[in-house]
Amino acid sequence: MTAGDSDTPTVLIVEDEQHLADLYTDYLRDQYDVQTAYSGEEGLELLSNDVDVVLLDRRMPVVSGNEVLAEIEERGLRCRVAMVTAVNPDFDIIEMRVDDYLVKPVTRDDLRDVVDRLYKIREYNDRLQTLTSKKLKRNVLRVEKSKAELQESKRYQQLQADIDEISANVDSLAAELDVDKHDLQL
Repeated sequence: MTAGDSDTPTVLIVEDEQHLADLYTDYLRDQYDVQTAYSGEEGLELLSNDVDVVLLDRRMPVVSGNEVLAEIEERGLRCRVAMVTAVNPDFDIIEMRVDDYLVKPVTRDDLRDVVDRLYKIREYNDRLQTLTSKKLKRNVLRVEKSKAELQESKRYQQLQADIDEISANVDSLAAELDVDKHDLQL
């Protein structure tokens, strides 16, 4: 299955046990654009900037989940990553660039919850970066232009409106993530 609607998050499942990969795909395909890789090598081929969330098995022959993770880092991809594995976590996960770690078996709700949360984190980071950039431009204009020039500029007024809208959106996403965080602590 390939990525489709750009408003729908794209999830890449990298799992060498075909029945599990297909099951995870079935769990998610009604809400997400799902790409399925049945090996680490195939996962590497499907990695792209279009992928929002990667669900990654840790222990696979030839190319392991750790190697796929290293390639994600090396390419500088912005996707969020959750290990979905039978390998119980140890202290080595502290250094791993994973956002979540699920130990098999996992349920449909487990997978959906982690994908939802990781996509919100990616969205939050992207919007926060955009907001910061726009605020920096606004601040430069405030230093370099007079109040009269700023008030007369439609482009400046639009910039401020964009900042207000993105700021509200960032706050809303932050509040949603905080709720998710509290749910995890229960």
